[in-house]
Amino acid sequence: MKEKSISKQNRTLRIDEIEQKRLSTKLLKINSEISVKQLQNKIINQDLFEVIKYLPNNFVDLLFIDPPYNLSKTFNSNKFTKKTIDEYTDWLDNLIKQLIKILKPNSSIYVCGDWLSSTSIHIVLNKYFKVKNRITWEREKGRGAKTNWKNSTEDIWFCTNSDDYTFNIDEVKLKRKVLAPYKENGNPKDWENDLDGNFRLTHPSNIWTDITIPFWSMPENTEHPTQKPEKLMAKIIMASSKKEDIIFDPFLGSGTTAVVAKKLSRKFVGVELDEKFAALAIKRLETAEINKSIQGYKEGVFWERNTLSMQNKK
Repeated sequence: MKEKSISKQNRTLRIDEIEQKRLSTKLLKINSEISVKQLQNKIINQDLFEVIKYLPNNFVDLLFIDPPYNLSKTFNSNKFTKKTIDEYTDWLDNLIKQLIKILKPNSSIYVCGDWLSSTSIHIVLNKYFKVKNRITWEREKGRGAKTNWKNSTEDIWFCTNSDDYTFNIDEVKLKRKVLAPYKENGNPKDWENDLDGNFRLTHPSNIWTDITIPFWSMPENTEHPTQKPEKLMAKIIMASSKKEDIIFDPFLGSGTTAVVAKKLSRKFVGVELDEKFAALAIKRLETAEINKSIQGYKEGVFWERNTLSMQNKK
């Protein structure tokens, strides 16, 4: 059978078996207690539940969890089977309960989910943390449904370990195009006119419509089926951490959390069971040494979807 050709415009990052073997030598395996210094900026290629007991106490500033949603789905060699709501709640409760020990008292926690798993997520997080908000972000990709509403959003629950936590509001404002500019005494009110058009810096809300899902022509795109966009991670990391803070992702996937942490001068620790995805994350980290740009983030602000691409064409 003839192998399908790949378009020259397709920038999806891939690795073959030879490259996977080379990159996998940089992955960490642990079977005893380990120091924070030994963990920093490392990717652990093991089952999370096998390594939690070896992780240091109180070392994480920001915990980002993108767990398997309550769906039957295969991730390369790993498979997750859909559970009842009660079963998924118990599974998540067991996970969170074991991760509490690694958190600093002033840490922040973000947990991803869809409309179904969010039922369990809220129950569990409210049991252990201070639930601050639920972010809903728009996935502009996806097929329509004939017997239901098209599912085009996901949730990210924002929690803190205490009332003492980091939130850098000025770091995550959104540059939004002004369609009906209002003037007061002939001067722009709450907006600016520049060579790019009329824009306003707005406070970030818990509805995110400016996120672009990675696709084949984007250099951040990989073959991971549930890859999170770098822009999404940048918002979370910049809002809820400081430079040199440690970001921990227990379901790292193809490495978006680690890559963005590196680009934003944070430290990271990730755990990923699948060797190919973990090796792919190493390759992305190598690429981040050269290219530190983040799609949708420029000049110190996050831009509304499509407005930055319009500016770059001028």
